[in-house]
Amino acid sequence: MKYVDLSHVITDGMVTYPGLPAPAISDHLSREESEERYAAGTTFQIARIDMVANTGTYIDAPSHRYENGPDLSQLQLSRLVNVPGIVVDAAGGRRALDRTLFRGLDLHRKAVLVRTGWSSHFGTLAYGSGHPFLTADAASLLVEAGAALVGIDSLNIDDIATGERPVHSMLLAANILIVEHLTNLEALPDSDFRFFAVPPKVRGVGSFPVRAFAIVP
Repeated sequence: MKYVDLSHVITDGMVTYPGLPAPAISDHLSREESEERYAAGTTFQIARIDMVANTGTYIDAPSHRYENGPDLSQLQLSRLVNVPGIVVDAAGGRRALDRTLFRGLDLHRKAVLVRTGWSSHFGTLAYGSGHPFLTADAASLLVEAGAALVGIDSLNIDDIATGERPVHSMLLAANILIVEHLTNLEALPDSDFRFFAVPPKVRGVGSFPVRAFAIVP
């Protein structure tokens, strides 16, 4: 089996989404400081990370959008682990991706990963504007098809030109999880792989970074 990493590296000061604060990674206890606490030659580092939950490659639970929706602590592992996956190719410069992209595909209970190629801009100013996104029409089809999860290698699964977020609203209302800021989707086949994206079990939080990856037979 081959393991394919689909996550961005989280680094100190990185920008995931323009306008959100960057993570600050530092030592709570440095190795030098730990020398005073432990036996000679025995050192430890305890790191500290201050960041917003929407950092790097992250998952959205229903409570990200809906106050009474399930949060991270309530997500079933069956929705996050070993989910049969399908990659839908949307590379080619089109921004608004409608239901025609998914027509005729078996999406039922699958992790539907939309490959736009936009992740190649991650870490640059270009990543923050003009990104590809799904339309409300596409979200409606994904709900009808019974997708388990929808991921995209772009800034946002929605168009951010207005305050409306129809794709988040429809998918999360249907308990279809969302993974944004994926990368390396070009390393996956179109199907016949298993997708994994597990966040920590945090109560009261609706989004959090994941180590997204796939297993390819």
